Amino acid sequence: MLTDGLMTEDSRSGDREESGANDRSGSRSGRPDGRGRGDGSRSGYGGSRDARGSGGGNRRDDRRGGFRGERRDDRGGYRGRDDRRGGRDQRRRDDRPRDRDRDPADVAPPLPVEATYDQLDAETRRDLSSLPKSLAELIGKHIVAAGLLLDEDPERAYGHAAFARRKAARVPGVREASGVAAYTVGRWQEALADLRAARRMSGRDNFLAIMADCERGLGRPERALEIGNDPAAKDLDAADRVELRIVASGARRDMGDVQGALAELQVPELKERRARPWIARLFYAYADVLEELGKEDDAREYFARASAVDREGVTDADERLAALEGVELVDVDHDGIVWTDVEEADDEERD
Repeated sequence: MLTDGLMTEDSRSGDREESGANDRSGSRSGRPDGRGRGDGSRSGYGGSRDARGSGGGNRRDDRRGGFRGERRDDRGGYRGRDDRRGGRDQRRRDDRPRDRDRDPADVAPPLPVEATYDQLDAETRRDLSSLPKSLAELIGKHIVAAGLLLDEDPERAYGHAAFARRKAARVPGVREASGVAAYTVGRWQEALADLRAARRMSGRDNFLAIMADCERGLGRPERALEIGNDPAAKDLDAADRVELRIVASGARRDMGDVQGALAELQVPELKERRARPWIARLFYAYADVLEELGKEDDAREYFARASAVDREGVTDADERLAALEGVELVDVDHDGIVWTDVEEADDEERD
């Protein structure tokens, strides 16, 4: 399942909730490929888990293809109905729910062929074990589909997660999936509610960073900082702990405290040299705050570090470094990055 990316800058448009912090540097904006001032990373499933889903909905008896209590006779009508009579019995028949009147969210979106139950992580399988086997497998496939589609088509991913939630809202792994998928499409309040519910049910704390960033998206940076100071944060693994610090830094910037934003990022992991997505995001966020503080030499150093460890392209550190150096990124080939001097390029165009 998906375990890295989260944030960046602008929220998605459309029917999503209005964000109180559209320019949320260092935040998890829900954009899978966006770039943000404070982090420039990809959205996705944070923590140690990945795609989960959402659920609920009317109970149907799929063995009969209709709502419980509907039984057809051999003439194609419903038993107890006399076609010669209208009135009460006729109205009762006409008032019965039809498939075409079902809530669209209760209709299962088509599953990608590559979404198979065996891709589900062990923790979510345990969560689903309380369900009947056939239902557990169906929900599991939709959770896998949400994870597979999260980056390339977040809206479709959300559709799979929403269907899962309607069918199994009491399963913590499903609520986690639903919360993360809602977050990815900018539905901050919905995401926050689902992740809070999942945390109550499971006791797992690995989505604190997303919860904090949802508070930022709702224009409540103070609450984001409260989550950042949650006692459970100290027990998170390094990746989740760093993600939470990046969000807390963004919350400080939302409040106009740029120096405080820098302090939030001064963690031991700044000395890390291994190529990991969360390290690239940390270096990038730190460089971004340094640049805002006017410390361009230091910012240049950390943008360069972010570029060096960003093997997955989760930041635009190369472009930011080029801007500071006064050069333009022209192309990338098998030998590496090709640069050109901006002033020289302008002169050639005039010639």
